[in-house]
Amino acid sequence: MLNIGSERECLFDDHIIDTEKTTASFRLHQPVPQEIVLRHDAPWEGDGSDYHNFFFDDEWHGVNGEYPNGCYRMYYLAWKTENPVIRVAYAESADGLRWSKPSLGMRSFEGSLDNNLILDLTDFGNFDNFMVFRDDNPACPPEKRYKGIAACLPGLWAWVSPDGLHFTKDSCITENGDFDSLNVAFWDRDEKIYRCFFRSHYNIGPDDPHVVPLPNDNSHVRFISVTESKDFVTWTEPEFLSFDDGEHIPLYTNVIQKYFRSPKTLIGFPTRYIERQEWNGSFDELGGRESRLERMKMSVRYGLAITDCAFIVSRNGHDFHRYTEAFIPPLEEDGTNWVYGDCYPIYGLTVTKSARPGAPDEISMYMKEKQWTNTPALLRRYTVRMDGFASMYAGGSERMIVTKPFVYSGDTLRVNFATSARGWMYFTLIDQDGGRYESEETFGNTIDRRVHFADEDAVKKLSGKPVTLEIRMIDADLYSFRFSEER
Repeated sequence: MLNIGSERECLFDDHIIDTEKTTASFRLHQPVPQEIVLRHDAPWEGDGSDYHNFFFDDEWHGVNGEYPNGCYRMYYLAWKTENPVIRVAYAESADGLRWSKPSLGMRSFEGSLDNNLILDLTDFGNFDNFMVFRDDNPACPPEKRYKGIAACLPGLWAWVSPDGLHFTKDSCITENGDFDSLNVAFWDRDEKIYRCFFRSHYNIGPDDPHVVPLPNDNSHVRFISVTESKDFVTWTEPEFLSFDDGEHIPLYTNVIQKYFRSPKTLIGFPTRYIERQEWNGSFDELGGRESRLERMKMSVRYGLAITDCAFIVSRNGHDFHRYTEAFIPPLEEDGTNWVYGDCYPIYGLTVTKSARPGAPDEISMYMKEKQWTNTPALLRRYTVRMDGFASMYAGGSERMIVTKPFVYSGDTLRVNFATSARGWMYFTLIDQDGGRYESEETFGNTIDRRVHFADEDAVKKLSGKPVTLEIRMIDADLYSFRFSEER
């Protein structure tokens, strides 16, 4: 029996859904491209600047103290593909829309300390990746309050810092992996463990079925592994993630994180690596033909591989539902995209105001552009409806959602939903004895709507008792629901 209490249930997967009785479909929703928020045009940056990651730190008020309410702290690799000397850089923002690159005076570039670099060749050599989080484990000592992880071959290593700027190399997490990607780690306060997701691979035989083009040896599949720890020192033996679609899809970055509006839900935006077997006419038509052919002189895959972004969701950090369609496909062809390096979302989500007056807040996420162009890389913002990564959907014919039995607490049912003018939804709570309590017709488009029942006390009467929720709908999407004590 599921006990959801008053927590939000997002309809990203079938965790609470009785799939045998449900006729509505899952629908993935693609983010909407918005403006450019950051340009990597400093002399130490360029088209290679990548693997951005950020978090909000309410205990940090900015390098110069200009953020009294805390700020977003971003870390990324600063480099150019024409001169691949890779350094780690830092940026700050009050709102996730306007970013600054503070002068830190920490590392020298061409004889000057006037830059935003925090690590360089003097610290390790070329950094393939560097991800940072604030450790909110109550047992964490102050000198290790901020933790970074980076590929320091032959292993994945932890770095520690008291302030999120001055890092020292600490201990090895694991040597069982490849690590050439943005690996991620965080403290899971609900499970009271550290989780670390990193780049690995497995091999398949030449006769194994697959539905996507694999590298020419037909064996090496880039993948994601997980390891866990209670103290950030001793880690479990890494395990491959398990996906429910059964396909051999090469994955690079994973960007797995806890969804802030449903903390027991883990979501991720892995990059799918699709390598064609040979050149054909489509490559001639994509744009950037000459630069693509030039890259192939370094490695054939630099011209034949193209990347996009998927959406995955899990409740335990090991078993994931993976949507087979792209969450973020390459944008319309412009001569610089549709390349290996497209659609790498950065790690971190934030809430931003809608550009439309009166509209609800949105989720903002970000993605790099201009890989391989010998011009400054750009960071573009994308927006997503609250809980809007996926929904359960009914088109022009009536469909049904039926949940598994569950227990909740609260006296009000609130939903994040959208219908057309013609569309509608009816919510029915069914008790153990088969008693049915149906709502009034519900229509509109909002992230937080109270559902009105014919029996005004129905939700309160059934609180704490096993129920099933049945939802009839037409021309509508249901994104999430929760029970609340607020009427």
